[in-house]
Amino acid sequence: MDLQSIDHLLTTTRSVRKRLDFSRPVEPEVIERCLEIAIQAPSGSDRQGWHFVVLTDPAVKAGIAELYRTSFNSYIGSSAPTGDGPRNAIRDSSIYLSERMHEVPVLVLFCYEGRAEQGPPMMQAGLYGSILPAAWSFMLALRARGLGSAWTTLHLKYEREAAALLGLPDHLTQAVPIPVAHYTGKDFRPARRTPATERTSWNHWGHKREE
Repeated sequence: MDLQSIDHLLTTTRSVRKRLDFSRPVEPEVIERCLEIAIQAPSGSDRQGWHFVVLTDPAVKAGIAELYRTSFNSYIGSSAPTGDGPRNAIRDSSIYLSERMHEVPVLVLFCYEGRAEQGPPMMQAGLYGSILPAAWSFMLALRARGLGSAWTTLHLKYEREAAALLGLPDHLTQAVPIPVAHYTGKDFRPARRTPATERTSWNHWGHKREE
């Protein structure tokens, strides 16, 4: 394997907002291929209870986008700008996406069979742990093909309304709707992160690895 290319893919796949190309169509075959890759992700007990709802109809996208925007406006209204810096840049790009969510060529909603709130923490972890890896694999597959995507969850405040709009059965849990588009510009850089060594303990909490 070409580790350099793999590491570059893993460290430069992130939520794309302002650089999404709303005017360029996304081929259905690309979405289908990336979903085939996504279902190779882990699934608890190999149940494979995932379902994917691909949204391309403008009216349906607008309905989900409105639910997202309503939730987003409530969320963003509770946090004040922090001035210059990465967090304020994320805030600005998030506002931009919320205002234009209905324009993305494709929205892909990842769902899983079962209701997370009906079980203990182990069941909840197992349910989300069986669908979120597939969503991340989907984003990686898109990135490898020159497409951007974004991780969003705020519409889940209105999950029942979204289910009614899409005709989803009651036993499905919605996990993450992913906007998909080609992106503008060239490449992406790794994000600023706290070094993993500062958040890593060995054998006991707070213990560093012995040299």
